[in-house]
Amino acid sequence: MRWLSLMLLVPISWAGRVWALPFLTALAPSERYCRERGLRHKKLTDWGRQLVLQARRWMPGRRLVLVTDSGFSALEFLAALLRQEVTCVTRLRLDAALYRPASPRRPGTIGRPRTKGERLPTLAEVLADKTTGWQRLTVPGWYGEGDRIVEICSDTAVWRHAGLPIVAIRWVLLRDPCRRFDPQALLCTDPAQEPLQIVRWFVQRWQLEVTFREVRDHLGVETQRQWSDKAIARATPCLLGLFSIVTLLASRLDGRVRLQVSATAWYHKQRPSFADSLAAVRRAIWSEQGFVVSRQSVDATKLPPALRESIAYALCHAA
Repeated sequence: MRWLSLMLLVPISWAGRVWALPFLTALAPSERYCRERGLRHKKLTDWGRQLVLQARRWMPGRRLVLVTDSGFSALEFLAALLRQEVTCVTRLRLDAALYRPASPRRPGTIGRPRTKGERLPTLAEVLADKTTGWQRLTVPGWYGEGDRIVEICSDTAVWRHAGLPIVAIRWVLLRDPCRRFDPQALLCTDPAQEPLQIVRWFVQRWQLEVTFREVRDHLGVETQRQWSDKAIARATPCLLGLFSIVTLLASRLDGRVRLQVSATAWYHKQRPSFADSLAAVRRAIWSEQGFVVSRQSVDATKLPPALRESIAYALCHAA
């Protein structure tokens, strides 16, 4: 069983970085799961297209930019998004068949119009070509490591495969002058987009992995034990949505409360993490409720404020 989730990449000012907030989730059963139960299997790209189109119906007048991994680098998927005016940024194979756009059709020409122009070199050939011109850029927020200097080259092309839709793209070939990662290629379905912006969008996709790790560690995703499919279908979307709710609640807290981070002897954090946000929200809720005293107690005694705050601090981080 796999989960497919749409997340909103939002700059969180008090956290000092971009967070990925889940807002739409669907259960995407595997092919083996469907085969064993006699169900029709739906591909992951079909589930993804359905989720994105639902988001487009919710936000008809808003610009949408979808950043995905290589599993959604499919012509049918990209063409479906373009019809709904959704821009997509994803990886591109180095051996993808790229062409120049077709020449304008002359009046009176007989036959079917051309769909592509001259074949272009593959990106693997561009990478190996000694005459390729590279531009050095600084990408901010490189996978949580700060600024990173990279070299890129970019151009527009038409991506085509026999029997599949034709998609106009801007490709960006990316390499590290220090060779800390292998060269890779990105594509954007908006050919007018700047290459640096495409790279910045794609780098932000890493925050999705951070969110998945946070919900596993602190909200119990993938650790729940349900006995029915319906319970499974309910629990995981609720827990993913809880991540976004906690973030929104934390943004409404007083700044001095929200910016308190848990410190240890071996690690000092400069900015609050989701664990700190979750603890701050718990502490605020408990402070509103107060400590409940048993009604059967004749001599009710109040805890000293310092002790009460210490207990609340310990519990909100340990819960």
